[in-house]
Amino acid sequence: MFSKILIANRGEVAVRVIRACKEMGIETVAVYSDADADSLHVVMADESYCIGGPLAKDSYLNMNSLVTLAKRTGVSAIHPGYGMLAENADFAKLCEDNGIAFIGPSASVMRQMGQKETAREIAKEAGVPVTPGSGILADAAAAAAFAKNVGYPVILKACLGGGGRGIRVVRAAEEMEGAFDAVRKEAMSSFGDDGIFAEKYLEEVKHIEIQLLADSAGTVIILGDRDCSVQRRNQKLIEECPAPALSQELREKMYAAAKRLAEKVGYTTVGTVEFLVRGEEFYFMEMNTRLQVEHSVTEPVCGIDIVEWQIRTAAGIAIPFTQAEVGGGRHAIECRICAENGKDMTPATGRVEMLHIPGGMDVRFDSALYQNCTVSPYYDSMLGKLVVCADTRDSAIRKMKCALSEFVLVGVANNRELHMQFLENGEFRDGSYDTGICRRVCK
Repeated sequence: MFSKILIANRGEVAVRVIRACKEMGIETVAVYSDADADSLHVVMADESYCIGGPLAKDSYLNMNSLVTLAKRTGVSAIHPGYGMLAENADFAKLCEDNGIAFIGPSASVMRQMGQKETAREIAKEAGVPVTPGSGILADAAAAAAFAKNVGYPVILKACLGGGGRGIRVVRAAEEMEGAFDAVRKEAMSSFGDDGIFAEKYLEEVKHIEIQLLADSAGTVIILGDRDCSVQRRNQKLIEECPAPALSQELREKMYAAAKRLAEKVGYTTVGTVEFLVRGEEFYFMEMNTRLQVEHSVTEPVCGIDIVEWQIRTAAGIAIPFTQAEVGGGRHAIECRICAENGKDMTPATGRVEMLHIPGGMDVRFDSALYQNCTVSPYYDSMLGKLVVCADTRDSAIRKMKCALSEFVLVGVANNRELHMQFLENGEFRDGSYDTGICRRVCK
């Protein structure tokens, strides 16, 4: 097992990884930007070091600085969290070349599955259905040619994208040039790579994820599925585990497809295979070769600490439990609490003047917030994840409404009330909702 880990990330995920490491007896090294000097993860870690300016490219995306610090502090592994460099194969290779374990799949596997257009071809080879898509696009003209061939709407995606960044839906030819330039700029800013590809865009479908865990011995365990269809501007707002309104036959087909894909590339550690579902048909969307934000909603249902087992499998430890031993039968819901202004839903900033976190059995709030902390404009607007779990879906919905009503955050505008609207919505309550629900609720 690793004795010391550097967390190459910030905020809530850095706190989450530090907590897992502390429980496992592993020392931690935190990095931070000038803007994050007073952040919670900085004081929680055993060691903390400023790594650059407030912009991500000057700090959290500086691969050479991260590896240099890792070697200087004597860590045996780097945990990339999610976002930032979590799906950057060059960073994984740089770690490997310097004798530092990267807590994730190998650079080779990450390059195959992290490059989303390559992953599509591998999915086809594994017998997993996919939507029509392009290779890497040289320019907006190439993207327009693809769209003309398959028909609008299409979706432009950063090859190394994730977390809703580096994505634009294009509905008409006149929108293409501006959308292409915007995706390219955001991709380079967020992921250090401006490669873009396109897919035919399927509207009003369900967005379903399959969470898996794999070890170096070739064992692949499915930890469950999630419905992530409540989205706005390609950012997920609510996730639930398991996904409602899926037939058992369809669920088992998706589990088998996800497992085939992981086995084909020799996947290790934690990963997620994402599908678009329409009726009883499903289509491969992408594979996230990292820990996902919404892992928190799967943990209370499957009964497994996903971050802990991500670290263990990265260290070469075999999975000791079988598929039959993975828990189930309960229902969990996660609401992402984001800093945003209510009227135009733009990102908000400010100082946390008052904070009350709800409690009770099976209520969890993963966050880096604390009284008097400052929410800066430099990073993602997510402040935390409120998660509840209950024996039934109806009970989980009631429990989440109670938790949201108890949650108090003064000083930073946030989307608590929006979540209440979703929980009262008829489509959400009966589980029939799809990716168009936000457009219908947020009129």
